[in-house]
Amino acid sequence: MEKLEFQFDGGAPASRRAHAGVVGSGDLEVLLAPGASGRIEVDITTSVQGMAATWQAQLARLFGSRTWPAARIVINDFGATPAVVGLRLEQAFETAAQA
Repeated sequence: MEKLEFQFDGGAPASRRAHAGVVGSGDLEVLLAPGASGRIEVDITTSVQGMAATWQAQLARLFGSRTWPAARIVINDFGATPAVVGLRLEQAFETAAQA
């Protein structure tokens, strides 16, 4: 298992906690909590070693695409593809935005 940490710019804090996905073969779990204004903090535990640069590029592309709410994100990965990473993060943020 490898543990990675990243930080990105964010907007106003997310409105509430959210959960998306499951830890399973080819999938991942995203746990999201409101973060400090202006910051997105991402902690990743992954079963795939040596992919820090890939994670950095994927998250930078995603969080650079628009202003995302500030959040503290925990990702538990079991070999998910970049498409699944983006999908699960979108799902978590969408759930957090629902009233």
